[in-house]
Amino acid sequence: MKQIIQTLLLLVLPLTAQAKFEIFACEPEWAALADEIGGAVVNTYSATTALQDPHYIQARPSLIARVRNADLVICSGAQLEIGWLPALLQKANNRHVLPGRSGYLDASAYVVRLDATGNVDRSMGDIHPQGNPHIQTNPHNIVAVARALRTQLASLDPENASIYEAGFANFSDRWKSAIAGWEDKAAVLRGTRMITHHKSWVYLEQWLGISEVANLEAVPGLPPTAAHLSRLTSQFGDGGADIIIYSPYQDSKAAEWLSERTGITAVLLPLTVGGTENATDLFSLFDDIINRLLGATGNE
Repeated sequence: MKQIIQTLLLLVLPLTAQAKFEIFACEPEWAALADEIGGAVVNTYSATTALQDPHYIQARPSLIARVRNADLVICSGAQLEIGWLPALLQKANNRHVLPGRSGYLDASAYVVRLDATGNVDRSMGDIHPQGNPHIQTNPHNIVAVARALRTQLASLDPENASIYEAGFANFSDRWKSAIAGWEDKAAVLRGTRMITHHKSWVYLEQWLGISEVANLEAVPGLPPTAAHLSRLTSQFGDGGADIIIYSPYQDSKAAEWLSERTGITAVLLPLTVGGTENATDLFSLFDDIINRLLGATGNE
């Protein structure tokens, strides 16, 4: 019997040693970032895809199971996931990954949030009082979150701390070099006037010096109305805007309708990894965003 137990232990121990650190990301950009830092020692899963609106998803049984087994949950925060994450966390019953615990990382807590506002009610639409949650559109924010993620991973999984340190150092060096290249290439975009479908791009706009002059949504989070689009046609029919931006999960009809009537170029921009066939990781995400902006403005 003793020999049998020893044999079973020998079979089980290698499996235990090979177990990966489980990371549940609310959005694809954070799963991609965790892969950059953790490499082969982490297993990442994104609750949403680039073709889904991260404001609105269902707390499916498969997601509940993922959170239940997670060692770390990382989300954008600033109430982006308020419609589904609280229910998901409650049903998963994993106290370790609740907000405020060591197994939860609120990405937007590590950057300066823009557009924070005070008094908010539902009649105002999809407004976030803690600030705009779409922080991933400025690459400087990405490295700030990467730094926090490195520290949290090393604390939660000290056996692999050196791997996380090395992964962050490698990513940070490549990322800083990429930022310099993007900023040089996108310098011609400064002063560009942009109409956006939703207020998803405020961090990109601040980074590149782009002006947001209007939104297709009259009320944030609600589909564009005919009356509002008609007003925009009158407002911008003779100029005042250079491009119209929409994301993969947003209906392109409103952007195309306004484009046809004003002559303003409408362009699809990937909001996160996987948003276009070229945006396959964090680096190619920003490559594609800038290339599409340059093409839409005639600066290729």
